[in-house]
Amino acid sequence: MDDHKKAVAKTCLDGAENNTMTFPQIVTTLMQTGFEGYAIDFRRALATFYMPDGDLVDVPTHRIDDPVAPSFDAGRIQAAIREAQQLVPGYTYLGFCKKAASAGCAGYIVSFSGRRALYIGRTAETHVEQFPD
Repeated sequence: MDDHKKAVAKTCLDGAENNTMTFPQIVTTLMQTGFEGYAIDFRRALATFYMPDGDLVDVPTHRIDDPVAPSFDAGRIQAAIREAQQLVPGYTYLGFCKKAASAGCAGYIVSFSGRRALYIGRTAETHVEQFPD
């Protein structure tokens, strides 16, 4: 993967973690650069950004202080997603990650062409969230 694409992936991750870019801004930027999606792994503290040709780049993320909860609570994950979508006062991406992990989410996969995100629990339970219109 070329250095420009790696830099864009890192910039988008930093933008999320520093609350300087919203999810729609990140998706738009990554798509314009040619990415088809990405995955966040809370247990490995790793983001992986994917190109359609199979090329990828891994970027380290922040570590969540507490381990991912053993049971998957889709309702709590949906509540955290709604806070993010509505940018409720006090919302931060790091706070979202902590809430998701405490609700049993081990990570998530975002598909731009599928217009959805798949949230995955430690026992492979899932919640699919369609992109808002």
